Amino acid sequence: MTSDSIYEPVIGLEIHAQLLTESKIFCGCSTAFGARPNTHVCPVCLGLPGALPVLNRKAVDFGIRAALALNCEVPARSVFARKNYFYPDLPKGYQISQYDHPLATGGHLEYSVRKAVRRIGLIRAHLEEDAGKSLHEGFPDSPTRTYVDFNRSGVPLLEIVTQPDLRSAAEAADFFERLRAILLAIGVNDGNMEEGSLRCDANVSVRPAGSEALGTKAELKNLNSFRYLQKALEYEIDRQIGLLQSGERVVHETRLWDSVAGRTVAMRSKEEAHDYRYFPEPDLPVLEVTAERVEEIRRALPELPEARKHRLVAQYDLPEYDADILTQSVALGDYFEATAARVRNARAASNWILGEVLRRLKETGTAVTEMPIDPTRLAELIALVERGTISGSVAKDVFQTMCETGATAEAVVAAGGLAQVSDERALLVAIRDVLASNPGSVGQYRAGRTKTFGYLVGQVMKATRGQGNPQVVNDLLRRELEGK
Repeated sequence: MTSDSIYEPVIGLEIHAQLLTESKIFCGCSTAFGARPNTHVCPVCLGLPGALPVLNRKAVDFGIRAALALNCEVPARSVFARKNYFYPDLPKGYQISQYDHPLATGGHLEYSVRKAVRRIGLIRAHLEEDAGKSLHEGFPDSPTRTYVDFNRSGVPLLEIVTQPDLRSAAEAADFFERLRAILLAIGVNDGNMEEGSLRCDANVSVRPAGSEALGTKAELKNLNSFRYLQKALEYEIDRQIGLLQSGERVVHETRLWDSVAGRTVAMRSKEEAHDYRYFPEPDLPVLEVTAERVEEIRRALPELPEARKHRLVAQYDLPEYDADILTQSVALGDYFEATAARVRNARAASNWILGEVLRRLKETGTAVTEMPIDPTRLAELIALVERGTISGSVAKDVFQTMCETGATAEAVVAAGGLAQVSDERALLVAIRDVLASNPGSVGQYRAGRTKTFGYLVGQVMKATRGQGNPQVVNDLLRRELEGK
């Protein structure tokens, strides 16, 4: 048993998702990203004396939509509270959040990974306002001064808190990715982690394997990528195990991930709920949500990623792994289904999308909605392969030309003279030339070293510029080698 296996990580996440409203949660200021600092502000979100908050109904509806998608209970009444703490980017000296009466409670996310079902419990989901942003870099006097941008102050957030049900860094990153896919599918968050509209804090401790007692946890703050979440947790788990093995204790604290150094660093001692002196927000009434309103939002929910994955497996006979990737975004799933509807073999559509399409999107840094080949044209290309008009290798070159020129598959094939050669007489000429040029490989094959067959096939395909029909080439080559 390794030293690592003596200990078990216990991980819970707190995800902060910016709700996709046009205005802030308690005022009419814009939530648009990228404006000049301190231009999307007003007396309400700046916390000026006498300014009163007014709750954004759409933010509430989006919060309920997310809660229902995550199998939470939405009580009839919830209460906003003041979370009191001092930080330069918090203009009021407190944050309007929810505490003992949140928008939603309980819930879970259930999904399958390689046939195994995982169920991660949730504690709550509550509404709150975002703080501003402290700017420590980018100014001539940054070494001695910090600037503050309040454009984010008052942006609506939904905080989703999990049970400590995650048992590895990789599992935590996978869960976060699946949660993001749900929020995108239901249209309440744009998933843009670089701009800060989806962030994650992680609580992590380690304990002896098999123990029920929880260890002392550390909180890792503001992780804005799946990779950083996994790397930070891996480091922190190793750090805590190292402390325990050397007889030291783990300190209950908040830590930050230093991506350059590849380590977590202490930020401050960890606060408890009583440190924030929560009390009901006096300027906002109790939030009352009727059962009819909840059911109306429930009926409008779209098909969720996990349900869609299982449907794709059943309807199109796809491997679970393929369906998992295709349902990571609504747009990618739609692209696949639109293509699959136009071809004989849905797996061919899946293979092309998971291969050439995703490779193209990664290389160009674009979204599937910006793909230069729409599903209809991709299906036409796949059909040429299915009919034997072109080979699979030639099809990949045709695909690239289609992306670059916007031409149809048939036009590219016709212009380049790329149609597959199935004529036996023409192929036999090429095969006999290859055999005459490779007497050593021919002799090895006939002596029983049949692995040279693949090499000879490759030489024939090269001689025919990839246009030889692979099946016909294989049959004719074998016949020539075996003297039949």
